[in-house]
Amino acid sequence: MNKQDFNFLKKLVETPSPSGYEQPAQRVIRAELESVADDMQTDVMGNLISHLAGKGGPKLMLAGHCDEIGFMVQYVDDNGFIYFGAIGGVDPHLTPGQRVKIHTADGEVSGVIGKKAIHLIEPKDRDTVIKLKEQYIDIGCGSKEEVLKLVAIGDPVTFAVGVEKLQRDLVTSRAFDDKMGAFIVTEVMKKVKQKGGGTAELYSVSTVQEEIGLRGATTSSYGVNPDAGIVVEVTHATDYPGVEKMGIGDVEVGKGPVIARGPNINPVLFQLLMETAEKEKIPVQVVGAPRGLGNDANVMQLSRGGVATALVAIPLRYMHTPVEVLSLGDLDSAIKLLTALSLRLEKGQSFIPV
Repeated sequence: MNKQDFNFLKKLVETPSPSGYEQPAQRVIRAELESVADDMQTDVMGNLISHLAGKGGPKLMLAGHCDEIGFMVQYVDDNGFIYFGAIGGVDPHLTPGQRVKIHTADGEVSGVIGKKAIHLIEPKDRDTVIKLKEQYIDIGCGSKEEVLKLVAIGDPVTFAVGVEKLQRDLVTSRAFDDKMGAFIVTEVMKKVKQKGGGTAELYSVSTVQEEIGLRGATTSSYGVNPDAGIVVEVTHATDYPGVEKMGIGDVEVGKGPVIARGPNINPVLFQLLMETAEKEKIPVQVVGAPRGLGNDANVMQLSRGGVATALVAIPLRYMHTPVEVLSLGDLDSAIKLLTALSLRLEKGQSFIPV
């Protein structure tokens, strides 16, 4: 991945966008595609829909959600401690002792999620998980009035970490799920434009509110009404200690994007992806998905009269933590695969399985 693309990825991932508060991330993507897309619109849900005109081919929608898990300010006690609720699937095991940023109308406010010192915890209670509703944020204020001059009820909160490089081509950050998906579909549109465009009508959609119920994909799939749609998501890597492979499959970071196969996936589109990967010599992995998926592909497939849907996923370690880990090479391979597929589609392409 070149420096310019990495800087875009880093900026997007580090821009706060908990579900329902995605506008800052959408502005980053809009700026990236303003000179690329033939037209762009933001719908009432907040989905950013960018269109690159084709030459009479099928409508292809590429979707990656730009929302991340986080927290929301709900209550401030008289001593200035802030109680919060989870936005999306937050693990209460890992939140105590974390640094956070509260995103207010006037900018970021730093805080910490308090954690009683181990010396003060009874031995019998040391393995007990503190319920999320009992955890609190300390921003250093001494009263409710002092806090409410800085923070408002309903302000979103994120972990205070960003992108860092590890060894080889691995990187770590919060919120790779799934801002790296929004990054990939944005990069694909740029690459297709650079290659002169394709026959297919290409839609790059940065969806919202996936983490709280696949909500943005439901409305944007209905609005775009594509012939085919590919969701770009993360999937669980199974190449680190303690993860059972039998129920997921053999998925390794750095071995290429993962293509799902199963009832949620259109068999024609699956085959096109596999043939494209082989032709372009792109390494891919395959997982079996025996039921409806828990991501935007689920609702996309069922939109209107049905959409030919596929899932291209990036192997991710430590999902929904502040230390998610993935391979930049897997992102590059996914971009190459989806660019080639977008340019391959021709007029009259049928996705009806026979």
